[in-house]
Amino acid sequence: MGSAEEDYNFVFKVVLIGESGVGKTNLLSRFTRNEFNHDSRTTIGVEFSTRTILVGDAVVKAQIWDTAGLERYRAITSAYYRGAVGALVVFDITKHQTYDVVDRWLKELYDHAEASIVVMLVGNKTDLAQAREVPMEEAKMFADNKGLLFVETSALDSTNVEQAFETILKEIFHKVQKQKQRSSQSNTVSLASESPASTAPAQAERRPCCVAL
Repeated sequence: MGSAEEDYNFVFKVVLIGESGVGKTNLLSRFTRNEFNHDSRTTIGVEFSTRTILVGDAVVKAQIWDTAGLERYRAITSAYYRGAVGALVVFDITKHQTYDVVDRWLKELYDHAEASIVVMLVGNKTDLAQAREVPMEEAKMFADNKGLLFVETSALDSTNVEQAFETILKEIFHKVQKQKQRSSQSNTVSLASESPASTAPAQAERRPCCVAL
């Protein structure tokens, strides 16, 4: 929204985590560029993209980090959890194994991120419903028990992709607004500490994750 780089009120850092091959990269590209790559390669380390949306009367810049799901990149990617105010934990509804390890991903996330982080469980690839291995009711109950948001998506046909990202960004925004009301003496509000300069791209180093202009 707007051509100016600084034309936004808040920056929210959100991470995409989950096993390799569950569709994290295509969820990101579908949301930020409305693209889907059938030959999407395995993410190496971390990839980064942004999109600016309107939440209420505020312009929010979503700074979304797509992390590698492979074990050998785990030490690299966990550093990028710091400073995140939102996380989408993604599994493939056609591969129960990717759902079975969600608990492990949550533990890793909470070990490195702030306790106040907003987390959404995402069951991806609903376009392959005939091959479903994870019942939606089971995943929804798990999310409810863990206090997570929940949605099923398809990056291929765009089902609920916008809804997933917009829902988590709105939830983060509401948390920030509540914190801002409690901290009315300051113009700067944050759900999490600022990311170390070494873990953020140059254009993101100038400000913490959530800043009211």
